[in-house]
Amino acid sequence: MAVNIEVQKGASENNLSVLRRFQKRVQGAGVLTRVRSNRYSERVKSENVKRAKTLAYLKKKDETAELVKLGKIQEVSKFGKRKR
Repeated sequence: MAVNIEVQKGASENNLSVLRRFQKRVQGAGVLTRVRSNRYSERVKSENVKRAKTLAYLKKKDETAELVKLGKIQEVSKFGKRKR
């Protein structure tokens, strides 16, 4: 998927116009839009990673429930105190 964009400087052409032509070709090829669209995207997590994360969550939830039953910790409210 690599795109090589090349611009040759003309005999009576200044550096700014060469740079401008290069920028136009880069924009036309869509290189920057493709890079920017992929910038923040994450890849899909594998089934094993999802399974391990779920098992860790369930284990922690069971341990917390057990400690609440034994009275070692207080039950944590999901929403907290409301201001009136």
